[in-house]
Amino acid sequence: MADVSIAKVDMKFEIVVIPVSDIDRAKEFYMKLGWRLDADYDNGTDFRVVQVTPPGSGCSVIFGRNVTAATPGSVEGLYLIVSDVEAARANLLSLGVAVSEVFHGGDNVYSGPDKPYLFGSIRVKGPDPEHRSYRSFASFSDPDGNGWIFQEIVARLPGRIDSTATTFASVNDLTAALRRAEAAHGEHEARNGGKRDENWADWYAVYMAAEQSGAPLPQ
Repeated sequence: MADVSIAKVDMKFEIVVIPVSDIDRAKEFYMKLGWRLDADYDNGTDFRVVQVTPPGSGCSVIFGRNVTAATPGSVEGLYLIVSDVEAARANLLSLGVAVSEVFHGGDNVYSGPDKPYLFGSIRVKGPDPEHRSYRSFASFSDPDGNGWIFQEIVARLPGRIDSTATTFASVNDLTAALRRAEAAHGEHEARNGGKRDENWADWYAVYMAAEQSGAPLPQ
């Protein structure tokens, strides 16, 4: 039998539906966070849909009337990926939003008394001691109790990002990436006798793309 090739079909995950009890209260909460209001359609009788999008996100959130049969507040484990979890937490606190302390997982991550999250149900106060990507978190809830979690990711694991399509969600993310590249490049110059690298821009570009895609970092 001849080999059959199937063309890749792009599938962009762009919508998450969450259940809320008070549409206007939820809309006010998410807009308070600085999320973009994309739509608020109401047919005046039995249907209303509100769509909001977190800054820098390719995925939006929808809630409203007759958009889901789920119980209000029943959704958990909604992850918001940030490059600096401490800064993300501080921003929410400045807006008057309750948010947990930054935490990381305990040694026995799959059991424990705390509210479960991706790595289990033991939450140890403070960021991951080694500041590894994927390992530091903070959590908060909307007024109905739908649960959100900040997860800090700086360098992706291999294969998680298209290495030919490096993008940054915000000016802050780009600035942070440039600073990390600057620090790494300083070490690179020091290893080479402290001589100024005339091709520093090329080195920065390779470093930033590799960091985001999970490829080996240049030395």
